[in-house]
Amino acid sequence: MKPALFAALLLISSSALASPAGLVAETHNWRLSHEAEILTEFVDLLSIPNLASDAPNIQRNAEAIRAMCEKRGLTARLLTLEGAPPVVVAELTVPNAKRTITFYAHYDGQPVDPSQWKSEPWKPVMRDDAGKDVDWRTAQFIDPRWRLFARSSGDDKGAIVAMLAALDALRGMGVKPAINLRFFFEGEEEAGSPHLAEYLKKYPEVSRPNAWVFCDGPVHQSRRMELVFGARGTIGLELTVYGPIKALHDGHYGNWVPNPVVRLTHLIDSMRDENGRILIKGFYDNVRPPSAAEKEALAKIPDVEADLRREFQIVNTEGEGKPLNELIMQPALNLRGIEAGHVGGQAANQIPTEARASIDFRLVPDETPESIKGLVERHLTEQGYTIVRDTPDAAARQSKAKLVKVGWDSGYPASRTPLDLPLSRELADLMFAAKHEPVLLPTSGGSLPMHLFEEASKAPVIVFPIANHDNNQHAANENMRLQNLWDGMEVFAAFFGELRDAVR
Repeated sequence: MKPALFAALLLISSSALASPAGLVAETHNWRLSHEAEILTEFVDLLSIPNLASDAPNIQRNAEAIRAMCEKRGLTARLLTLEGAPPVVVAELTVPNAKRTITFYAHYDGQPVDPSQWKSEPWKPVMRDDAGKDVDWRTAQFIDPRWRLFARSSGDDKGAIVAMLAALDALRGMGVKPAINLRFFFEGEEEAGSPHLAEYLKKYPEVSRPNAWVFCDGPVHQSRRMELVFGARGTIGLELTVYGPIKALHDGHYGNWVPNPVVRLTHLIDSMRDENGRILIKGFYDNVRPPSAAEKEALAKIPDVEADLRREFQIVNTEGEGKPLNELIMQPALNLRGIEAGHVGGQAANQIPTEARASIDFRLVPDETPESIKGLVERHLTEQGYTIVRDTPDAAARQSKAKLVKVGWDSGYPASRTPLDLPLSRELADLMFAAKHEPVLLPTSGGSLPMHLFEEASKAPVIVFPIANHDNNQHAANENMRLQNLWDGMEVFAAFFGELRDAVR
C-alpha cells in the first residue's frame, strides 16, 4: 500500500473514533468477529451456581470474576469480611487522571425452584424467538434476537460480561480511557446487601470515587436504553395472626372460635385498598414531591402501557388510571403471599391455628425504614392487636384477644440523584451522541442500596441497566436477549472511552 493511501486510511479511522458514534460503530464491528468468545465466557460464568448462601460456589464466582478482570490487565482483588461473600474490586488506573468512576454490578442471584424452569437454572441454554433450543457454538450466524436462559443472565452477570467485553474492544481498537475506571462486584445484593455498609466502611480506599454507575436492572419496556436516577427503598414485613391452639371442626366451632384467616384478611384490607392506596395514617406525610426536571422527564417517557396490559393479560390497572412511571414515584405496599390452612384436594372443614402474610413496602424520599415501622405498628395497635415478637405462649394467648407477631427485615431507604447534575447530563449526552438514545427515568420501581454508596462517598449514583425488560428477573426462565448484551457493551465502550477527566 502506498504511504499516502495508508495515511489517508489512518486519518479516516482516527476521525471515525473521534466521536461516541464512531467509537460505538467500531465496537460493533469488533464484536461481530468476537461473539463466540464473549458468549463462551458468559456461559462459563453463568454455569457457576450463585446463591449468596452457597459459600463454596460464591467463592468460585468471585475467583472466576477476578481472573476475568486480570485477563484484561486490571488490578483485581477480593475484599473479604467474615461470614460475607467477597466483593471483587478491579481497577484500571490512568497516569495523572484525577477522576475515578466506579461501575457496580452484583454476581449473586435469586433462589430458584428448578421445577418451574424449562431447563436447569445453571446450565445455560440459547433459544430463538420461537423458544426453540439452538446450538450457538456451531451456528454460522448468531441472531441478536436469541436469548440465553440461565439464572443471573439478566440480573446481573450479563452486565459484568458486557463491561469486560467493552474493555476488550477498546484495547483491540487502541483506545485508552482518560479517567480511572473501577469495578465493584458485590456477592449478596439479592440477599439484601447486609454486609455492604461494613464493606464500604472497612475499605474506604475503594468506596470514595467521584461517581458511581450502577449496572443493574432492565431497560425500558419500549426496548430503549435507560438512565435511571433513583431507586425506591424497601423493607419487608412478616405478620402472623393466631386462632385456636389446635385446628377445630368448623361445624362445631365456626362463628364462635375466631378464624385467623378472616382476621388477617381484614387486617390487610385496613392497610391497603384495591387501587394500591396505602391506608395507614401518615404514610404519605414524608413523600417528597417530584422536581420540575423529574416532571419533564416523566412526560417524555414512551407510553407502553397498552402493550404491557396485553403482555400481562390484564384489563385494568391500579392507581386510578395514573401512568406507571408516575405511580412508581410513590410508595407502595405489596402483598407477597398469604399462608393459611389448605385448599383444593387438601382442603379440610376446619378453623386453622394461624394465618401468615408476607408484605414488602417500597419507599420513596424522604421515608425511611424506621419511620415506616413506627407508622405500621401504630396502625396494628389501632386495629386492636397486641404486637409480639415471638410465638406467643399459653398465657399470652389467653390474656390478649388479638395477637399479631411482627417480624421486620433490615431494609434500606430510597435514593434519588438530580437529573440536572453535570454527571447526569454528561452520561445522557454521551448516550445520545452514541446513537443509543436513553429514556431518562427519575426513579426505578425496584430497590437498590444506592444510599450506602452516596453516604460513603458523598458522590452521585446513576443507574445504567442493560437487561431486556422481559428477562424474567427474579423468576423462572431468566434470560438475556443478545441484542441487549451487545447494546450494553457498546454503551460501556462509549463511557469508558469518552468520559473525560473533567466534566465537559
